[in-house]
Amino acid sequence: MPTVLEIESALYRLAPREGAMDWDNEGQLLGDPAAEVTRVLVALDITPEVIEEAIERGAQLIVAHHPVIWDKLGRVTDESVTGRKILTLIEHGIAAVNAHTCLDYAPGGVNDVLAETLGLTDVSVLNPVGTDAQGSPSGLIRTGMVREQRLAEFAAFVKSALSCPGLRFADAGKPVRRVAVGGGSCGGAIDDVLAAGCDTLVTADLKYNHFEEAKYRGLNLIDAGHFETENPVCAVLERILREALPNLTVLRAKAHKDETQFL
Repeated sequence: MPTVLEIESALYRLAPREGAMDWDNEGQLLGDPAAEVTRVLVALDITPEVIEEAIERGAQLIVAHHPVIWDKLGRVTDESVTGRKILTLIEHGIAAVNAHTCLDYAPGGVNDVLAETLGLTDVSVLNPVGTDAQGSPSGLIRTGMVREQRLAEFAAFVKSALSCPGLRFADAGKPVRRVAVGGGSCGGAIDDVLAAGCDTLVTADLKYNHFEEAKYRGLNLIDAGHFETENPVCAVLERILREALPNLTVLRAKAHKDETQFL
């Protein structure tokens, strides 16, 4: 059976670790690299519910997009959520591996999957920062074309395509035609998106001032949710692991969902 290290290596063939941001916490964060794995659970986040599911389903490893440990830890106790998660994982011998910003930037990663899910054509990487081994450009934002339509129509499609419980949008008075997408928190790319001639940006975690300024800057905004814009990549993680390691049982977490609620 494959080891934790071999599974991590399979992920890095899709999204090389060198593509991660300097501040990120990538790779194996818990467990023995040499431990053999028969079952792996794939999820966007390693939540307490996902950990409980891994225990119940007999998984020795959780592969996630977001790291289980974000910040430097001074101590690990049951007094914090992170501490409780770490203690439970260790107690049950479950390792944790994540591919975070390297997967955001990688060809075939988070943002290519988001562009595909939203039906963009003529997709390109905005401001590439490098290339992969096959020469494909890597970068954070993807741009592409859709059939010209009103923003309300496109927003309704985004909600359906990503299974959003709700979304926020700001109408700049332009039809939707050239769209930029960035899974997770990509409000900081608005200047670059405008410079590229896009009329619409789909992302998440947008701030009040982004919506307030949208119509004056001439950019339609859709905030479709952090979970919803990134969760589609879990299907890619499943496929990569199954293809690379056919003896491995790969499971998708059922317990994980967006905790945001709407009235």
